Amino acid sequence: MPVTTLTSKGQVTVPKAIRDRLGLREGDKLEFTLDAKGRILVRPWREGPAWAGMLREYGGQRVRVEEMTEAVRRRAAEKARRSRR
Repeated sequence: MPVTTLTSKGQVTVPKAIRDRLGLREGDKLEFTLDAKGRILVRPWREGPAWAGMLREYGGQRVRVEEMTEAVRRRAAEKARRSRR
């Protein structure tokens, strides 16, 4: 099991075996999460699709397909207005 040391700046070096296994390269981003048992999970961060976040206004509640469609339409219209300026 690879081990690393935390620096005074809160930085760690990801061991080579882990970098190789995950296909990590310089500049890649990592996502840190805690599971229900308090364990730290680290995984490569992949940017979400362009539409990610469009439903933020619904605060995690269930959303009907019609509401999703309308949110996407509003966002597209806003983006089109901004690009015309």
